[in-house]
Amino acid sequence: MEVILLERIEKLGNMGDVVNVKPGFGRNFLLPQEKALRATKANLARFEAEREYLEQRNAENRDKAATDGEKLDGTKVVLIRKAGDTGNLYGSVSARDIAEMLEDKGVKRNMIVLEQPIKALGLHGVKIKLHPEVIVSVEVNVARSEDEAERQAKGEDVIAAAMAEEKADIAEANAERAANAVSMFEGDAPEEFTAPDTDADDAPAEAAKGEEE
Repeated sequence: MEVILLERIEKLGNMGDVVNVKPGFGRNFLLPQEKALRATKANLARFEAEREYLEQRNAENRDKAATDGEKLDGTKVVLIRKAGDTGNLYGSVSARDIAEMLEDKGVKRNMIVLEQPIKALGLHGVKIKLHPEVIVSVEVNVARSEDEAERQAKGEDVIAAAMAEEKADIAEANAERAANAVSMFEGDAPEEFTAPDTDADDAPAEAAKGEEE
């Protein structure tokens, strides 16, 4: 399907470009969102007639997005999720989850640039597209508790710290078991076994034998 872009679309082109797109993408996204027109002779003529207005409207939208972006850029949000000892989430954090946290700042789900859901604890930089030409970043802090979130925000790798602590606990337990094993064999050594004096024991028997003779 050939369409005329009414605004800059990443990986497609700039305003006024005539490009080929997949029919589904055109019908389900570009056309209903008024981001493009079908590339017919009538629409080409219409676009040229309205080009100046469209360019002005785009500039105004871009300027507003830039102003909003200055307030939003660098925003930090915390999401508490359950996760295993290795940091993998029992579930994931989606674009919808992030949009809900930023709803009061006017961010909608379709503005979140997230190629795949977040599936691990930690700090994640997420891009927000306020306008085709204005993209800002926010920090999404995914943690198991508020305490972990604070520690992560300060730069601590809570998973590495937990694994190191567990390793230290295991080493301490092994050392304690080894110490207990050694203590079982400590104390007074058993008396040395002394073999009987064979010559002394045999003397009475030899004397008796001599008397009998």
